[in-house]
Amino acid sequence: MGNKPWSQRPQLSALRMLWGRRSTLNWIACIPLSAIIVVIWEVAAQAQEAAQPGSPEYIQGVLNAIWILIAAILVIFMNAGFGMLETGFCRQKNAVNILSKNLIVFALATLSFWAIGFSLMFGSGNGFIGGGGWFLSSTDPATYGLDPFPGGLPIPVFFLFQAAFAGTAATIVSGAVAERIEFIAFVLFSLLIVGISYPISGHWVWGGGMLSDIGFLGTGFSDFAGSTVVHSVGGWAALMGAAILGPRLGKYEDGQARAIPGHSMSIATLGCLILWIGWFGFNPGSQLAADEFVPYIAVTTNLAAAAGGVSATAVSWLKDGKPDLSMIINGILAGLVGITAGCDGVSYLGAVIIGLIAGAIVVYSVGIIDTVLKIDDPVGAISVHLVNGAWGTIAVGLFNTESGLFYGGGANQLMAQIIGILTIGGFTVLLSTIFWLALKATVGIRVHPEQEFEGLDIAEHGMEAYSGFLKESSGVRSGGMADAMKAASSKGSSD
Repeated sequence: MGNKPWSQRPQLSALRMLWGRRSTLNWIACIPLSAIIVVIWEVAAQAQEAAQPGSPEYIQGVLNAIWILIAAILVIFMNAGFGMLETGFCRQKNAVNILSKNLIVFALATLSFWAIGFSLMFGSGNGFIGGGGWFLSSTDPATYGLDPFPGGLPIPVFFLFQAAFAGTAATIVSGAVAERIEFIAFVLFSLLIVGISYPISGHWVWGGGMLSDIGFLGTGFSDFAGSTVVHSVGGWAALMGAAILGPRLGKYEDGQARAIPGHSMSIATLGCLILWIGWFGFNPGSQLAADEFVPYIAVTTNLAAAAGGVSATAVSWLKDGKPDLSMIINGILAGLVGITAGCDGVSYLGAVIIGLIAGAIVVYSVGIIDTVLKIDDPVGAISVHLVNGAWGTIAVGLFNTESGLFYGGGANQLMAQIIGILTIGGFTVLLSTIFWLALKATVGIRVHPEQEFEGLDIAEHGMEAYSGFLKESSGVRSGGMADAMKAASSKGSSD
């Protein structure tokens, strides 16, 4: 036995049998492991393929980016609408000044929002304020609350769209303080509201901040495209600016408000139509995707605008005996502002009702602010954007088909809307008041009476909008130089 070859010895045969059994068990154990590896490999390959050009996910991501880019351009073009509207509603001697403000404000908003505003609004931070990625320096989408492309929007596209919204908030202020504000004061205030006030309150709603989930209500403040976040914020800032500035010369005599008509209703009407078109970027673009909901949002937006225009026409006709074109214009804009918060979640009928109410509200609001509160708002910006921004935000709690009170959703959403309006309104009033008073105490916010009478085109810019055309010689429609200067001397400069 001892002389047998190793291959024939019993001990070796036993070892071979044991090894064979273990090898078989090892191979059997490898089967599930191999399956796991194959599955992981396949998933990784599919994920890699999804991010490649030509894949369905990549194509959808590109479509989303292109649509939001187009929407951003439409919103930027709204600056032309604001410029035309405000210019037409004001006197020709201030046309250059108004056009200058509306043009420069978007440039200022873009730079201010790029430097700090975008990070304060969408950057990671806490429930009150965001931060990080200043000057658009981060290439990580998560810095600004975005998913990686193609699941999320590219950072530059998202920034451009949001910068257009920021510019809108600042432009709203221009109309309410028109014809008597120092150009430098408006420039500085625009930088402050876009760089600090607007992005902080916007962070509370769109940046995942404290209003996006109100715990004790079990829901968050809902403002799809910015009835409050954009329009009411601009409206509150405009209200404080107009109140601190005081009225235009000759606006109030013996306690009575006097109309100071604009010089071109043609230009104002053109501005309204431009804004109406631009709103199809404002509201549908806020879907932040090219999907089946975009056309629905466009239809609710258009219905509310149409209803607002019809309602304002009818109410002003009944109230004053004639249909007022300025009220038709503001009624359309009021309907657009009113539907902005809930355009994604109301029915077509709900959109019409919201617009009808908005058109009626703006007619009476303009009268109350002008004659009762005696706040001089040349274009009705406070009534359109602040008052109807609040109405549109409340309307979400009433007409939203899932959470609205009228659709069985209870009162929680309505309460969340009211809390959001009061919180953002109080914050904006506080900061705006601080900004305006600080500017008044330093650079001054109101032009001298002689400059106001002469017109800001000559006084502030040294040029005329209609050089060579016949112009009015008086500073106010039904008063002469003596009347205007008498009013100025009794009031004194607001500086």
